[in-house]
Amino acid sequence: MYGKAFAPEYQGALTTLSVNSSLPDVLAVGTRELRAAERAGQHGEVARSGLAVAEAHRRLGQVADADRAWKASYRAARAAGDTAAMAWALWSGGTLARQRGAFPLARRLLGLAAELGELGKDVVVRGYSLAGLAETGRIQGDYEAVRRLHEQLLAEARRRGEARHTVWALEGIAQIHRNTGEYDTAYDLFEEAAGIAARADDRRGHAWALRGLADIVSVRDGDVERALGLLSEAEATCRAMKLSSALAYNHKMRGNVLYRAGRCAEARDLYEQARTEFRAMSEPRGEALARLGLAKSLARLGRDRAETATELADLACELERIGLRHAREMVARAQEEFGVEAEAVR
Repeated sequence: MYGKAFAPEYQGALTTLSVNSSLPDVLAVGTRELRAAERAGQHGEVARSGLAVAEAHRRLGQVADADRAWKASYRAARAAGDTAAMAWALWSGGTLARQRGAFPLARRLLGLAAELGELGKDVVVRGYSLAGLAETGRIQGDYEAVRRLHEQLLAEARRRGEARHTVWALEGIAQIHRNTGEYDTAYDLFEEAAGIAARADDRRGHAWALRGLADIVSVRDGDVERALGLLSEAEATCRAMKLSSALAYNHKMRGNVLYRAGRCAEARDLYEQARTEFRAMSEPRGEALARLGLAKSLARLGRDRAETATELADLACELERIGLRHAREMVARAQEEFGVEAEAVR
């Protein structure tokens, strides 16, 4: 039913790159082709090579370089009169904005990308852009608003037999079920995503699915060793492909697993590591989640109650500012758990 996974963001001279190409390799090849296209004055090829460069920088956590690259790709696409290429550049920019926690900008850019994708008759970039909008809403906790869109995109991806997009949609729906306490359904969806990704040789999608499975195995079954094993398997892929963001989220999840098992000193160390990694790539959502785990671990290890109250109150304000509803609810539960709600209000 599904063919081998491919990376539609690798275009023009870069179509020979695999979805599993390491990001430093993508960046090197993309930069070389970009320079050659610039010398030849080929605006369309500049846009296509620039897109791969932007995505490699983004996934490596090189935010400023990614920002410059997607904008340059858009300008080149506009100069070439290539509507679909303009849509792809806006998709990259919108995805970067979401990664940086700029959710209103992400929605605006991804919405424009979806419109241009439809105008340019590129169903793939339209689908990816709508998927980006759905993921933005899911991350912010607007589950009811985006559940139907996730399911619509899943149906479209299944119909086209596009493995990578099917895996993404399954993982998004699974995460919604997990966050609303429907663990069995979430496990089944993550398991299906892992199977499709493995058969389609989508190593990135497989790593994210394993992380989701580890979370369910930990929170539902209390099976610490199996959860850690799944995360170790996923981490090997993240390191091989230099997936900086996915690796940081893997470390944060490992912290979650250890915290739930009462191994708070080990969890503290992993949360500190993940926080540093997220901060280095300017990813505020990940950093905030790592800070929350760190605050809870330190509280369990005997941190002063007033310090815990101050940290959680500051984190609550940060999450309100960013607009992360689900994460804000997690902080509220932590304040209740440690009995610091009153201090947080004062």
